[in-house]
Amino acid sequence: MAQRLHPIEREIRDRRRLSIELADTFEPFMAISAQPAATTHAITVLEGLPSINATLDAATEACTEEILTIQPGGIRHYEDLAKSLARVKEPLHRGVRMRTLYQHTVRHGPGVFAYLEQLESNHVEVRTLEEIIDRMIIFDRSVAIIPARRDRQVALELRHPGLVDYLASVFDQFWQKATPLHEEPHYPATADGITGVQRTIARLLIEGHVDEAIARRLGMNVRTCRAHIAKIAAALGSGSRAQLGYLIAQSGILEQDKPK
Repeated sequence: MAQRLHPIEREIRDRRRLSIELADTFEPFMAISAQPAATTHAITVLEGLPSINATLDAATEACTEEILTIQPGGIRHYEDLAKSLARVKEPLHRGVRMRTLYQHTVRHGPGVFAYLEQLESNHVEVRTLEEIIDRMIIFDRSVAIIPARRDRQVALELRHPGLVDYLASVFDQFWQKATPLHEEPHYPATADGITGVQRTIARLLIEGHVDEAIARRLGMNVRTCRAHIAKIAAALGSGSRAQLGYLIAQSGILEQDKPK
């Protein structure tokens, strides 16, 4: 009995601790609005993919104007993207607009292009950035779904107007800086042979990020990230990681990313 009860009690403690941490994290947002408490919950914890998908389905069905999505990660395969076709086709047919942000890396595979061709809608816009925040979906600027755990088995459904408005404004800022999918991303020309992606990697190295964290932020696998690092080292004549950081700082290559 003790062996069977122990993991259950441990899970209960972990769930309680998670609830307390979430409440502490979002407590400052609860005072944003002086309006009386709404009948719906401002923050709902969604546990497990069935619960998350059911909430996404309901929010998509109720959406009447606009869906905003941020989808980080590397090259997308059409088989994975096709799972969302049935969900979004119906609201797009009703005239709902959809804007999606991916990372530049999706341009190197046919998945996203095939997905957009299947949607056959003029209400869809896609732009890309080198770095974006974690996954986020906003419906009609009134409901937001964000992950609450790295394995994406827990998510938060947000309905507090002040919090959702804030997340929508974050999306709008990223959108203004992003490049439409039908255009080529612009990188300043360099004479040292170091590409824009490699300059971003160099900046993250200087900031102290490890290879795995850099790869995750840029939506590429670790092997590709390390290949870029090797090219940076070769271009700057570095023989070690410690020397590479020093040479990056001394080379001035990061100055090219700063606004004039």
